[in-house]
Amino acid sequence: MTTAKTRIRIGSAPDSWGVWFPDDPRQVPWQRFLDEVAGAGYRWIELGPYGYLPTDPARLAEETGARDLRVSAGTVFTGLHHGPAVWEKTWAHVAEVAALTQVSGARHLVVIPSFWRDDKNGAVLEESTLTAAQWRDLAGQTERLAREVRDRYGLRVVVHPHADTHIDSEENVARFLHATDSDLVSLCLDTGHYAYCGGDSLKLIETYGERIGYLHLKQVDPEVLAQVRAEGTPFGPAVARGVMCEPPHGVPALEPVLAAAQALNVDLFAIVEQDMYPCDPDKPRPIAERTRAFLRSCGA
Repeated sequence: MTTAKTRIRIGSAPDSWGVWFPDDPRQVPWQRFLDEVAGAGYRWIELGPYGYLPTDPARLAEETGARDLRVSAGTVFTGLHHGPAVWEKTWAHVAEVAALTQVSGARHLVVIPSFWRDDKNGAVLEESTLTAAQWRDLAGQTERLAREVRDRYGLRVVVHPHADTHIDSEENVARFLHATDSDLVSLCLDTGHYAYCGGDSLKLIETYGERIGYLHLKQVDPEVLAQVRAEGTPFGPAVARGVMCEPPHGVPALEPVLAAAQALNVDLFAIVEQDMYPCDPDKPRPIAERTRAFLRSCGA
């Protein structure tokens, strides 16, 4: 008989190796990421930014299979609050990622809202709050995207609340959930981003458990967080200052979060993501190994 704990599948992602972009000289080569994530004891990975890992399905299958790795999800950034005007451009990118995600055997597509300020230089790109009309477009276009992704590629859309986006705080996450169809749209709860934005992951799981479709496991350093909040620091520079930290040294505590997720008694991926861009190439693997051991101590 399958227990609740065995229904949580632990993985990691290129993000935990300091990978934010398809190609960047400060990032580790994709071969090294695959070697090290497998060596650290993980069997599930995400694709990361499209183009970082091989986009040829046969090559991707060969490289992951040789290391006993499987893909849990692909990821896209979208600006769906801009409404139907951005649909065609959005869909062209989503379809590309969804096709590779599907053929890799994954069943989830992580959808991240676009940033309202530049994550590198902090330039304000648009208002940090949405109008009522933009909220309607965000909800409606997300449902449209989820329906198309499901019908064409057999994937489940999980929307990722994220710092410096319009789906961030407890209030905005609740508003988004209330505005979208639970049969179409689930959440990718990132424990670090939600804490960064003042949210309580445990409370979210207990209140909206039926909407939790995927997890990203991450912690924030509360002292660094207080500093960057006080200074209004954009997310990218905050990461460079170490706002995301190695478990179990930050918040939220992951053991009760995992226990609450396990109590939902559903199949969930819990993918470790410790934002570290940019970072020394020798830094990620030891952290990944320690984090995997810590999660085992939590029963995951």
